[in-house]
Amino acid sequence: MESLGNIDWQKRRLELDEIVKWGQRHQTGPYDCIIGVSGGKDSLRQAMFVRDELNMHPLLVCCSYPPEQSTERGALNISNLISKGFDLHFVSPSPKTWKLMQRIGFLNYAQWTRSTELSLYATVLIVAKQQQIPLIFFGENPGLSFGAKSGGDGADANGLRAYDTLGGASLNYWVDAGIPLNKLNWYRFLSDSEIAELRIIYLGYFISDFNDIANTEFAKQNGFIPRSGDDASPLLTGSINPYESVDEDHVHVNQYLKYLKLGFGKVTQQVGVRIRYGIISRDEGKKIIQKYDGLVSEDLIERFCEYLEISKKEFIQIAERHRNHDLWFVNNDGEWVLKNPV
Repeated sequence: MESLGNIDWQKRRLELDEIVKWGQRHQTGPYDCIIGVSGGKDSLRQAMFVRDELNMHPLLVCCSYPPEQSTERGALNISNLISKGFDLHFVSPSPKTWKLMQRIGFLNYAQWTRSTELSLYATVLIVAKQQQIPLIFFGENPGLSFGAKSGGDGADANGLRAYDTLGGASLNYWVDAGIPLNKLNWYRFLSDSEIAELRIIYLGYFISDFNDIANTEFAKQNGFIPRSGDDASPLLTGSINPYESVDEDHVHVNQYLKYLKLGFGKVTQQVGVRIRYGIISRDEGKKIIQKYDGLVSEDLIERFCEYLEISKKEFIQIAERHRNHDLWFVNNDGEWVLKNPV
């Protein structure tokens, strides 16, 4: 993989300029591209970059969490984004179906995001087809940014169906689990042939400093509301950046579950970015990971259980059932510890 210092950013900009021209040539209405947004720091930067630096006219698409899951600051941040002068297509799937699918995903896989990520991506594709806008921008390539299996090593995001968390984007699992097909409209991915008619691009591939640090600084300057107080404490959230994941709190529970399954959580990812950009040393990063990674407060777990209508005992049983015993062992004090900690 290329190091950041060896990348020909001018060449990439020329490639991006060609993509912009392609989108404008294929424009059939008032919009020449679509951007999937949450109101977070990354989508704030994407939207303003596309409009103000690429001189495009994007339609923003937001798939909303239901009221029970959404935070007030999340609503304020999507309002802040709209206030910058953008048109927004807002999609709110049925909260009842949304919760049921989260519950099924958690009970069977200890992964409540199995359904939500499906809808977050599917809605953008559906609106693109409905509005006849063939150019779509997403933010970071997970393969390049975090070393994920999905994403590849370039700007092309047309293969996002293969994302680990999407499981091929088939609805068969949910139908077999008892969800009526007519309740799954906003989870239904376009067919491969329909996706092939679109051009789906990782915008972050073309921006030299598209990362947590720079996007946080951009957000600070553009009205973004971060976490504060206990909601921003890494001892309670397992996250060291209060500008990340601000629109709902279940994300911290998910990172705890990831910690049990994979041996690392959100802080490892955040520290990796800081080391890569020379903000902290590896030794400093190790200390931060050892102190905060995988933490989550009892309050956040209890609120998650209340939302899914399960007991805390059920939560613990399911979480422990998915703990990766190849990575963890019980020490002499009866505590689970990583076999190969950072």
